[in-house]
Amino acid sequence: MRAKMMLNLLFVFILFQSIASNVNNPKTIMPDLPKELKSNKNKVPYQVISKKGITREYQAVPDACRLDNGDILVVFYDGNDHVTYPTPEYPNAGRICLTRSEDEGKTWSNPVVIYDDVNDNRDPHINQMNDGTVVLSFFSLEFEVSEASGSDENTPVYTKEQVAKYGNNPDLLHEQQPENLKKKVRPTGSGKWETKGPYVLKSFDNGKTWENEGKFIATSKPGWNCSAKVKEMPDGTWLLPVYRSEPSISAAWGGVIPSSDRGKTWDAVIPVGKEANLVLAAETDIILLKDKTLYAALRGDRSVVNMHYATSKDFGKTWTPASDIGFVGHAPSFTRLKSGAILLSYRAFCEENGYYTGLRISRDEAQTWEGPYLADKTPGAYPSTVELKDGTILIIYYEEGAQSSIRALRFKMPQLTHEKEFPEPRPLKTLPLN
Repeated sequence: MRAKMMLNLLFVFILFQSIASNVNNPKTIMPDLPKELKSNKNKVPYQVISKKGITREYQAVPDACRLDNGDILVVFYDGNDHVTYPTPEYPNAGRICLTRSEDEGKTWSNPVVIYDDVNDNRDPHINQMNDGTVVLSFFSLEFEVSEASGSDENTPVYTKEQVAKYGNNPDLLHEQQPENLKKKVRPTGSGKWETKGPYVLKSFDNGKTWENEGKFIATSKPGWNCSAKVKEMPDGTWLLPVYRSEPSISAAWGGVIPSSDRGKTWDAVIPVGKEANLVLAAETDIILLKDKTLYAALRGDRSVVNMHYATSKDFGKTWTPASDIGFVGHAPSFTRLKSGAILLSYRAFCEENGYYTGLRISRDEAQTWEGPYLADKTPGAYPSTVELKDGTILIIYYEEGAQSSIRALRFKMPQLTHEKEFPEPRPLKTLPLN
């Protein structure tokens, strides 16, 4: 810090010396920046890790996990937009890719396709279980043969600039035009689909090879999606967090699906937050607290309904009613640090700048959430965090819009503050990845 201050003072001194000596010469060129300052002038704090090899023009919705051997795996959706429709160029719609780092996020392998059937495979999440099995969870969109028959008076309309920034992401686009908030129909592109899933896929060699076919988890009602990793409980039960929307009653809620035989079979969905009768519109994640309480966070509806939470004292068999967590958030993702602190990374929202990639910290077992912190101004988010060996944090997330990609950013953990709720997002202290 002191060296940087001295460098800045040196530059200011040179600048004023130049002005004083050339005051009568209007054509004098101003002094250039010192080399050390110039080298950082246009640097971005993140690294793009998905634009290599076989990947296509759009990557989104990533997740990361640390393996027992030290590798870091990142999985992500790969297509041509927020939803990839079957076309001659994309006959199988969207697919799931994986990239690996063996050096703490400094470098990444060329992505490989690990799942691609005839549907739009999406929202992949990955975790390694206690027996070493690596489990991928995801869901798919199954398209109808016939396409939608044009638009009607309820179809939202957007500018070219908004579409370029947000792609065809309905959650982000819908709030861009005030008149769209009154419309019941959200943009869905040029075709209709049905949700199919959730699925799990296993690897027994640290993600190098995978089962050929994903296991479909049958539910009593169709339409359950997943956007979280499978978590293992102390009693050996696997839990897959899921969510469901019910447009007919303007409500959505979360749930967990348990497996007592390491993913061979799965029991019925246990709802979380259904009694709230709110649009807890999507993603649910869970984390086990130190007293063995299971804590679930449920995404709220756009910027209208806050994120909510519920708890379970019996590893997910029963749940408390959902309560307001106190802030807007999409796609919650939990990470327990070696220090005991809990990271909650998510797509955040503020009135002044809209959506951004955000982070909160709990140092008291989810009683309070310090923040918000700003990781990146990009509204894509769906972030996931990994603690690196030196104690810094790697956050993986995506940028939304045309030519979207997966970003990796390293930051230093913020110091303890007695101020829990910040009036505006505070930027994280980012560090170079290599």
